[in-house]
Amino acid sequence: MSQERTNVATFKGNPITLIGPELKSGDQAPDFQLNKNLLETVSLKDYAGKVKLISVVPSIDTGVCDAQTRRFNEEASKLGDGVVVLTVSADLPFAQARWCGAAGVDRVVMLSDYKDNNFGKAYGVLIKEFGLDLRSIFVVDANDKITYVEVLKEMTEHPDYEAAVAAVRQLV
Repeated sequence: MSQERTNVATFKGNPITLIGPELKSGDQAPDFQLNKNLLETVSLKDYAGKVKLISVVPSIDTGVCDAQTRRFNEEASKLGDGVVVLTVSADLPFAQARWCGAAGVDRVVMLSDYKDNNFGKAYGVLIKEFGLDLRSIFVVDANDKITYVEVLKEMTEHPDYEAAVAAVRQLV
């Protein structure tokens, strides 16, 4: 049975329930299985040896998620080859690919948690009420240790972009 956490976050001021553990800086990053497209899955091991900025969004087709993904796409070009920026959402891979094409986003790797929400459960950001992942940022070093976590208290707000990028820069 997965752990349920309440009083952690809200959606437009209404409490939501998160499923999974509360991860902290210093924790080992949990493995995951996410879809890169309908047929190809990836795991944490696929990004071994790289610093990973994991940007989690509820749905790419909303304003804040759109802005967050575009911002990290811009930052990705400045962070170097030792860094990979992963954007995780529960959107279908088709929707992610369509959005990236329309937005001209080509530097972040879009990954889908649609099949079984195993990323959301492992990282403690699955929203029980919606089956979506809560907006959050995880920075994971080349040895898969978490060095930075921001789980948004209010789902509709922007993350602290500067702090996340600074956390990545400390590792490269």
